[in-house]
Amino acid sequence: MAIDTKVRKIGNSLGIVLPKEVIGYLKVEEGAVLHITEDADGAIRVTPDKPGFAEKAVIADSLMKRYRNALRELAK
Repeated sequence: MAIDTKVRKIGNSLGIVLPKEVIGYLKVEEGAVLHITEDADGAIRVTPDKPGFAEKAVIADSLMKRYRNALRELAK
């Protein structure tokens, strides 16, 4: 899925509006919590809140930092 959206000024912040197709794909409603994470390539991933996700993300981030060199070699 590749959908373009614009960055807009919302109050004193910047934000994006998620198109209807993305909302349907994520299966979220107004007020839902979304997690935004960065992968090794610098890409941004948006995922809906799931029980235990935050704790798993912290553990995964810790492991990726700890084994960064090994993971880099494995990726070759």
